[in-house]
Amino acid sequence: MRQPRILIADSAGSGGLPYARLVARLQPMEVRVEPSLERVLDSVARDSWDLGVVTTRAGELAVRLHGAIAAADPQLPLVVIDSRPDVETARACLQAGAGDYLDLARIEDELEDSLARLLASSRRRDAEQVLRRVVERPYSFEGFLGESPPMRQVYSIIDRVAASNVDVLVTGETGTGKELVARAVHRRSRRAAGPFVPIDCGAIPDALLESELFGHERGAFTGADARRMGLVEFADGGTLFLDEVGELPLPLQAKLLRVLQERRVRRVGARQENAVDVRVVAATSRNIDEMVTKGEFRRDLFYRINVVRIDMPPLRSRGDDIGLLAESFANRASQEMSRQIGGISPDAYQVLRSYHWPGNVRELQNIVRRAIAMSRAAVVGVEDLPDEVVTAAGRSAGAEAGAVGFFAQRAEQIARFERQFLSDLLTRHQGDVSAAAREARLPRGTLYRLMKGHSLDGATFRRPVEEPQAGDPRGLGPHPG
Repeated sequence: MRQPRILIADSAGSGGLPYARLVARLQPMEVRVEPSLERVLDSVARDSWDLGVVTTRAGELAVRLHGAIAAADPQLPLVVIDSRPDVETARACLQAGAGDYLDLARIEDELEDSLARLLASSRRRDAEQVLRRVVERPYSFEGFLGESPPMRQVYSIIDRVAASNVDVLVTGETGTGKELVARAVHRRSRRAAGPFVPIDCGAIPDALLESELFGHERGAFTGADARRMGLVEFADGGTLFLDEVGELPLPLQAKLLRVLQERRVRRVGARQENAVDVRVVAATSRNIDEMVTKGEFRRDLFYRINVVRIDMPPLRSRGDDIGLLAESFANRASQEMSRQIGGISPDAYQVLRSYHWPGNVRELQNIVRRAIAMSRAAVVGVEDLPDEVVTAAGRSAGAEAGAVGFFAQRAEQIARFERQFLSDLLTRHQGDVSAAAREARLPRGTLYRLMKGHSLDGATFRRPVEEPQAGDPRGLGPHPG
């Protein structure tokens, strides 16, 4: 845990008051006492401080000293200790932004509480600023659901590594739940009471990424008009989740490697380093092994974050978990939308089961939510699913016709029945889709979706118009008689 740093301005020097003893009961702190305003301003310009104390003695103006230090660092919380306190001076200092104004004669009783309050307030302020900056995607589901063998393997690894302090690398396609794994590791660890700080490395512009990760001092670059804590430093005592770590540019990978090796971070423009106690969980949807081979990702950084690896399975390999997840999402969406939808029909479920799911669990949730919003029946039907999903599922079911197993053979039988039924229906009505839909008691849109899934076109079922023969009364030539 990083020690707070406190800067004290006292013309009597370190012997003026027993400052180290006064702050010793708070927590380990780095305390520096400077005897002159010039040296104080130089320290403020060179280093980063968490708290400041201005002790004024006979002949010194509290308002002037406070104003000079506050101008050098407007973010530095300051306590003014006055040997000759009065109401007007107190009002002026507090209006100018001082965190507290204390009587030197009562400092033994009041300084500890004042510093503890200001330190906590400063920490909350920094936390609020960081959280407003954090680029965090809403994760697509709130808890794990599924009992397939691949997911049981994931649960087992999380249980075994969560209590340790090792760094973790989570790999898997987009939408498989990598952030959910990171949160589960954090919640089951001894760091659960600390912050969980997610960083989407691919969503922050390269020019801002270093400052976001490591923070910066005032004046470090153009536009840096205030000191800011970095996300790595804010994760002190907790878990740092580096999502899409493969998107980090190579120069920043080198700086991140040093932070992870030393567990010390230096803000941009700062001279000193601050110790940080963080656990790193990194994630990527890219083939990071191939990136290392091609030199696109540093090999030493890869070894540093790849202490324990968790490979998230794609949804298409999770078998009946698809049905469990779909029903869970349907129930949740029905409650959120105040819809009385009783679940998913067997035919719709078979479409979901046959679909390839390139977007994985996130795509499944979005499609189920759409189906709940679109459905007019008591259950979600095939007609409530997107056309492209129904079509792709039909092709997938046909491709798996030679596979064994209950679901594969069921899909084959359903696909064969649908195609034969539609072909006979359209033949009887010579490709008239409206008439065919009335006989089948299906909405015309649903019939079109089914036809599209089986690559059927109504025009191919229309009988050609016969050419009139010579002497045919329907011809245009002379009519005998």
